[in-house]
Amino acid sequence: QVQLVESGGDLVQPGGSLRLSCAASGFTFSDYSMNWVRQAPGENLEWVATINAGGGITTYTDLVKGRFTIARDNAKNILSLQMNSLKPEDTAVYFCARGTVGGKRGQGTQVTVSS
Repeated sequence: QVQLVESGGDLVQPGGSLRLSCAASGFTFSDYSMNWVRQAPGENLEWVATINAGGGITTYTDLVKGRFTIARDNAKNILSLQMNSLKPEDTAVYFCARGTVGGKRGQGTQVTVSS
């Protein structure tokens, strides 16, 4: 069955960095665009970034542009999100989502940015 497992979340100080990973299985990873989305406490799900199936096209919300980098390894079925210059407002549970922003998601990984 389709499985997405996010990891890499942690508590980090403002200005710090984290790298999130999403391990995909149960489907042909290289056939799908992939997304990172996040949900802060009490807030709706928010789109963060998208990468196309081949990995050559990426898009970002203006909130993270220049600070976050989405990437994928289709040989290893891994999606990643490099997050630099983290801000307290980046605090959220981060999910990878298959295909569309509302597509299949994993259980998420908690990112907390706080001093």
